Formats: sequence, structure tokens, C-alpha cells
Amino acid sequence: MADRAQERDRERDRDRERALPRIRLDQPRLRRARLLPEYDPEAFGRLSERIARFLGTGRFIVWMTVIIIAWVVWNVSAPEGLRFDKYPFIFLTLMLSLQASYAAPLILLAQNRQDDRDRVNLEQDRKQNERSIADTEYLTREIAALRMGLGEVATRDWMRSELQDLLKELEHRDGERRDLFPDGGPRGSDVPDR
Repeated sequence: MADRAQERDRERDRDRERALPRIRLDQPRLRRARLLPEYDPEAFGRLSERIARFLGTGRFIVWMTVIIIAWVVWNVSAPEGLRFDKYPFIFLTLMLSLQASYAAPLILLAQNRQDDRDRVNLEQDRKQNERSIADTEYLTREIAALRMGLGEVATRDWMRSELQDLLKELEHRDGERRDLFPDGGPRGSDVPDR
């Protein structure tokens, strides 16, 4: 009886394996159907930045003012049958609230993206400053080592002063020699020239 139960379990496992598609790691998975629409977050972010940039311009304020004035003038002075928003202008208020409810998150999204860019730039600047400091410290150590090495090397001024001292010493010796051999006699060798 236990053998029959085991045989049935094996048969069920084989049927399940045949029903399931074989998953291969060397092939990409099939895309599953999604209920929500897909969008590119980067493209949406760029669009929100463009909108936020436009909302922060004088052109937007001028256009908004013109539209509101036209709205109010139309709904006050147009014939009764053509007016679509009567005096308390509730529809205008609703439209302005709708515009503000979309503008605020778009502006916040644009600010968040700008903060992210600023954070990346700040990190890059910090790393660049660290590299500059390290380079400056290295060059400072190298210059100090060169100065220490030059302390033991003969410089032009030192050589000039030593040569001047030698010249003075030679002049002094030449003066002593003249004292020993006055200028009265012929100079040169005892053998006449041929």
C-alpha cells in the first residue's frame, strides 16, 4: 500500500514537471502582463524639470494673468447663455487648485533631482579637493627634500665666493713673489732663445 502511494506521488510530480515550462538561465524571462502602465522615470523627471523651470518664469506669470483676466472678463461681460462660470468663479478656483496640485509635486520632484545632482557634484568636488591636497602635500615634501639636498650642493654664489677667495689668495702670493724676485732682471729661463 505504501508503494502505491509513493508511485502515485511520483506520477503526480512527473505530471507537474511536464505542465510547467522549463526555466533556462541562459534565456531572459518572458515579460509578465502589468496592470499599471510603464513609464521611463528619467524621461518623466526631465519633463517635470522643464515644467518646473517654466512655472518659475515671468512668461508663466504673464500667461496665467492673461488667462485669468480673459476668464473673468468673459464670464462677466459675455451674454448669459455663453457664460460657463458665473460670478463666484468656482470653476476658475477649481482649475487654479488643480494647476497648483500638479505644480507642487512637479516642482518638488525637480528640486529632488537637482539635490541629487548637487550631492553628486559635491562628492566629486570633495574627491577632487582630496586629490589636490594629497598632490600639494606630495609636492611640498618633494620641495623640502630638494632644499635639503641643495643645502649640500655647491651653489653659484658659493662657487663665486670661493673663486674670489682663491683669486685674492693668488694675488697675495703673486705680491709675495714679486717681493722675492724684484723686476730688475730678465724673466724667463737661463737658456737663451734659439
